[in-house]
Amino acid sequence: MTEWLERHVPKMVLAPSFVAILIFVYGFIAWTAWVSLTRSRLLPRYDIEGFIQYERLFASPRWDTAMNNLFIFGALFIIVSMFLGLMIAIFLDQKIRAEGILRTIYLYPMALSLIVTGTAWKWILNPGLGIEAVIKGWGFESFEFNWLVDPNMAIYTVVIAGVWQASGFVMALFLAGLRSVDQEIIKAAQVDGIPTHRIYSAIIIPSMAPIFLSAFIVLSHLAIKSFDLVIALTGGGPGYATDLPATYMYAMAFSRGDIGQAASSAMIMMMVVFAIVVPYLYSELRAKND
Repeated sequence: MTEWLERHVPKMVLAPSFVAILIFVYGFIAWTAWVSLTRSRLLPRYDIEGFIQYERLFASPRWDTAMNNLFIFGALFIIVSMFLGLMIAIFLDQKIRAEGILRTIYLYPMALSLIVTGTAWKWILNPGLGIEAVIKGWGFESFEFNWLVDPNMAIYTVVIAGVWQASGFVMALFLAGLRSVDQEIIKAAQVDGIPTHRIYSAIIIPSMAPIFLSAFIVLSHLAIKSFDLVIALTGGGPGYATDLPATYMYAMAFSRGDIGQAASSAMIMMMVVFAIVVPYLYSELRAKND
């Protein structure tokens, strides 16, 4: 009896979670995939009609804007976050005073929700309340910083807010990587008279390639799923100038009553995530098997 309990109790404990995940994650993914192949509008239909919804999706100017914004936001968000995170990590790696306080300050934004971040930056970037109003109050009447209401620049305000929140997390990853490098190699390089910047660029940073890859995967995932930040900061506007695929999907599902379009956009988002995550998982599994 004891052996039976030891063998089956863990399965019994995990079974409810397994069933819930099977139904509410994979079940709804399958349902979304099915609906994306129908003519569903306000209410779902279940007669498969082919790729009609995908044809409508790729013909939509709003979807084109959302994908272009995803490319701009994703590229800048990932590159700038990784660059700032690396620079801050290298700075903190110099064993400076008050490192703990500075590390906490840099990490603090990551503790905030994206709604809070978006709301705070909405105030900061508001031309009538934030940076522009403050600078004009100092006597610089010609100063303008109205990106938040400029359709051509509004997406860059989302980048600013996103980088502010994510760069501290990236810094923590890189700092842990810097502290894990073999100190004997660094000391040997210093004895040979190699300058500090060359030690970092030629020895330390190349050895952190797995950390760079992990940071890239996490940031890519955040960029593709970005919704709260855009809704709180710009609401997708002006117009739909800052739409991303996630906000497009939400608008189609809950504002426009077009479930078929929402489902097809959700499937495209999932394919993009898979295109990034699957090669990473494959490389990790292959490295472990080797």
